[in-house]
Amino acid sequence: MHYYLLIALQVFCLYHIYKNHKPYYWFFVIFFIPIAGAIFYIITQVLTNNDVNTIQKEITSIVNPTKKIKDLEKKIEFADTYANRMDLADAYFEIKAYQNAISNYEITLKDKSQNALYAHQQLVLCYFQMNDFNKVISHANEIKDKPEFKGSKQQFCYGLALREKGDLELAERELKAIDRPYSNYNERLELAKFYLENDRREAGKEILKDISNEAQHMTKPNRKLFRQTITEVEQLLKTL
Repeated sequence: MHYYLLIALQVFCLYHIYKNHKPYYWFFVIFFIPIAGAIFYIITQVLTNNDVNTIQKEITSIVNPTKKIKDLEKKIEFADTYANRMDLADAYFEIKAYQNAISNYEITLKDKSQNALYAHQQLVLCYFQMNDFNKVISHANEIKDKPEFKGSKQQFCYGLALREKGDLELAERELKAIDRPYSNYNERLELAKFYLENDRREAGKEILKDISNEAQHMTKPNRKLFRQTITEVEQLLKTL
């Protein structure tokens, strides 16, 4: 496998040298020091400065996410724009600092000239993680008439929040919108459990059987991705 990857890398480099009329000595570099030569060629001749800077920034944000936040905070100190504030909120959301994310998303809502859809979407997710179901419902109500809401993660959170508040009829209506074949496996499992918890055994069992049957046709990556969900589905089916 590694041999074929090396060949593919060499072929790419040789083609790039030929197509872009690079100096002839690069052919010898790729032939005689294939791995190191190919990597060095790609870094120095293929990637632009912008590409390298982007890669460096991505690596830095993964290794040291707080640096990314500090940099964004400095940008806001220089220019407190809607875009900068949203970037900071998203950065907090990425590291699961939900309260800080909420504070910044809420600030963006003050700019009435901007489309508030994305901020409300993110706030639904943040407040759901913090189990503040009243806020989930409040922000979901702001966007539930938007086409982007239909079948979304936000609608699922909205349905679960309604369940927690005891509005079971409305909760079922929202959760059912997530019941789509060959998708939303985690969400459909929750819907099945919702039915089982509310004495709707057959409805819950039907969803579990659908997921179980669909799992038989999953690709290996998807089976691995949803392994825990599939296992729970099979365990629940055994009890019914």
